[in-house]
Amino acid sequence: MSATEGNDFRALKCPQCGGNLPAAAETTLVCQYCGTTLIANPAGGTGGEASPQLIRGMRLKMVTCADPQVTGLEMFRMLMPVGWQSQGSCNWALDNPGMPGTLSFHIWNPQGAEGFEIFPAMNFVWNNNPLARMMTPTGSRYFGAEVRPVTGILDAMRGLVLPRYRSKVENLRVLNLELQPDLPKLARSEAPLAGGSAEGGKVRIQFGWQGQTYEEEIYGVVEVLRVPLQAMFGQSEITYWYLNFLFSFRAAAGRLDDAAKLFYVMISSFRMNPHWQAAYKSIIHSLIQGQIQRIHHIGQLGQIYAQTGREIREQNLRDWYSRQEVYDRLATDWSREIRGVDAFYDPHREEVVELPSGYGNAWANDLGEYILTEDSSFNPNLYSTQHWEPMEQK
Repeated sequence: MSATEGNDFRALKCPQCGGNLPAAAETTLVCQYCGTTLIANPAGGTGGEASPQLIRGMRLKMVTCADPQVTGLEMFRMLMPVGWQSQGSCNWALDNPGMPGTLSFHIWNPQGAEGFEIFPAMNFVWNNNPLARMMTPTGSRYFGAEVRPVTGILDAMRGLVLPRYRSKVENLRVLNLELQPDLPKLARSEAPLAGGSAEGGKVRIQFGWQGQTYEEEIYGVVEVLRVPLQAMFGQSEITYWYLNFLFSFRAAAGRLDDAAKLFYVMISSFRMNPHWQAAYKSIIHSLIQGQIQRIHHIGQLGQIYAQTGREIREQNLRDWYSRQEVYDRLATDWSREIRGVDAFYDPHREEVVELPSGYGNAWANDLGEYILTEDSSFNPNLYSTQHWEPMEQK
């Protein structure tokens, strides 16, 4: 490691508010006082033992989440700040053929309070037939799905998400509940295309944890599919509904809005792997066909995936791409300007990537990392052994 790498990247003063900040390596740093996103410029110092100057900017890299248990495939990828940490996996359930796998993923800043989290989705079922409700009362399981009447997204946030995923925090307060009409479209919910409905919303909370007070916004979508049935005593209806696309942004109390742009960059960069999606749908198809009866351990799910016909997986993949075309047409009004991102050409990966707007200068290295800054004189090649190339805005 060269003298200009490692400990010589130190943060002293925030250029936005002048606050004193702790020492930091080559990472994206969020000012704990004003929430400005910063990176260190070693050339900013003077003298023999130069202290670097902080400049407004971001240093990002691509992080992936894989499914080693069953498919062996990458599930998704997204951008996160360099220096932050991540952990997550696919959680497989043997008794739930309709939703056998759920994502759980966490990204956090080890030097601060900021964090991004994906929560496992929930699936429910409800039958309006009184006899069926006597046999499967609320709270029981019906083919792996929890029996529960349909509820709106705001009630689901308060009554389901918070009790299940934030029950261990201290002094929990709900600050705001708000509908998000565009969220189902942005999340590319399939329910409306299948004849169902989708409703998006968010809840903003404040809580204490290990001596610090946090604010967090949790987002989610309720998807509803209704199926008419011919029962013994007339027509009835069974409803399958899902609490899906659950994710959150977290920061120190009073700093959540300041970090919002960085979080929006992260979630807008989220890309699901269509090959994993096709494999997942193939597994669901096999389980619904009755193979769940023969499964005794998770390893057998991998065997089902291996045995599922290639034709089925390829059809699922074609369906996925077909849906993306529909979603792209539906999302034309959600432009890059609205999302606050610009398109840049990555010369290393030879593809266009979307990065946060407003900086004007972007660099990429062969490790899949990006630096964005307002400082046109900043050249990371002068202070790093890595090879950085400027990125052209498209």
